[in-house]
Amino acid sequence: MASDAAGQDASAREAIEALARADTGRLLGALLRDIRNLQMAEDCLQDAMESALVHWSRNGLPASPAGWVLQTARRKAIDRIRRARNFDRKSEQYGHLIALDQQARESEEPADIPDERLRLIFTCCHPALESKTRVALTLRTLCGLTTREIARAFVDSPEAMAQRLVRARHKITRAGIPFEIPDPARWDERLNSVLSVIYLTFNEGHSATEGARPLRDELCLEAIRLGRLMLELAPGNAECEGVLALMLLTHARAAARFDDQARLIPLDRQDRGLWAPERIEEGRQLLDRALARARPGPFQIQAAIAALHAEAPNHACTDWRQIVLLYEALHGLAGNPVYLLNRAVALSFAAGPEQALAALGAIEAELDDYQPFHAARADFLRRAGRHEEAGQSYRRAIALSANDSERQFLAERLDGIA
Repeated sequence: MASDAAGQDASAREAIEALARADTGRLLGALLRDIRNLQMAEDCLQDAMESALVHWSRNGLPASPAGWVLQTARRKAIDRIRRARNFDRKSEQYGHLIALDQQARESEEPADIPDERLRLIFTCCHPALESKTRVALTLRTLCGLTTREIARAFVDSPEAMAQRLVRARHKITRAGIPFEIPDPARWDERLNSVLSVIYLTFNEGHSATEGARPLRDELCLEAIRLGRLMLELAPGNAECEGVLALMLLTHARAAARFDDQARLIPLDRQDRGLWAPERIEEGRQLLDRALARARPGPFQIQAAIAALHAEAPNHACTDWRQIVLLYEALHGLAGNPVYLLNRAVALSFAAGPEQALAALGAIEAELDDYQPFHAARADFLRRAGRHEEAGQSYRRAIALSANDSERQFLAERLDGIA
C-alpha cells in the first residue's frame, strides 16, 4: 500500500516536471490572455502546479494534465479577483473567467489550450522594457528557465537577475502593456529582442546550463518552431531567415554531440555521419536567401559560421581563418565579448594556442565568471603544453559549471594532464 502511494507520488512529480518543461509558455500565455496580469498569471499557475502535486498523488493523473492545470489556475485567479479590494473594476474579467470555468465543467472532453506563445513573446519584448530585461523575462515566462539559468546566459548573478525580473513584472502591470501581437508596421522596435529570445531559448536547449540533461531537445524544437512562425509572420526578413538557418545548422549536430552515457563529444571527435543532412540543407538554403537580400545582421553571420562547420569534411579542414574574420565582423555589429572568446577559439586552430591565449587578455576581466572562458583558456594552455596553468583553468571551469556532462568532460581533460 505504501509502495503504491510512493509510486503514485513519483508519477505525479514526473508528470509535473515534464509539464513545466514542455508547456509552461503555452499555459502561461493562455492564462495571461484571460486575466491580463502577468504577476497574477504566474502566481496562479504556480499555485495550480502545487495543487496538481497533491491531487495527482492522491487520485492519479487526469486525462489532460495541461488542461487540468489551466482550469485550476483559472479558478485560483477567480478566488484572487473575488478577494481583491478593487473587485468592482475587475467584474468583467471575473465574469469571463466564470464563463470559461462553467464551460470546462460542462464539457465531457478537455478543452484545447490556445497557443498564445507568440503574443507572450511580444508582450515581454515591449519597447518600454530595457533590451536585456525583455530577453530575460521571456526566457523565464515562455520557456520556464530558472533565474540561475538566465543569469548564466547573461553572465550575471542570480540575485541581480531576480531583481530585474521582479521590476519587469511590476513595470508591465503599472504601464498597462497590452497582451497583443503589434501591427507589422511596429515590429522593427521589437523584432531583434524577439529573435534574441528565440535563439537564447535554443541555446539553453543545445547546451543546458544545469543538471544531468546535457541536451534539452524540447527547448531546441520549440525555438525552431517559433523561428518558423516568425518567418511566416515576416516573410523575406533576412534576420528571421538567419536565426532559423542558424538553429537548423546547429541542431543538425545534435545526434553526434553526446555518447550513449551522456558524455560530451567535442567537435573534433564527432562522427559527422550522424549529422542531419536535411537540417543542414534547409539551413543552407535559408542562409543563401538571407544573404542575397544584402541586409547583413548578427544571426546571418552566426549562421554563416555554422555553415562553414557543416561544409567541412572534418575538423582539420574547417576554414578557421574565415571563421575568425566572421567573428570579428560579428563583434563589430554586436560588441559582445563572448564573440571575441569564440574568435579566440577559432584563432587557436587557425594560428595556434599561444596566439589565442594572447587574445584572451582583452576580455578576461569581463568574462572572469563565465565558465566557457576558463574552459577555452584551459584547452589553449593544454595544447600549448603548459599543463600546470591548464590545470588551474580546468579547476576554475569545473567550479563554475552546473551541468553534469560538462563537468565530467572537463574533469577527464584535467585527469589527462595530471
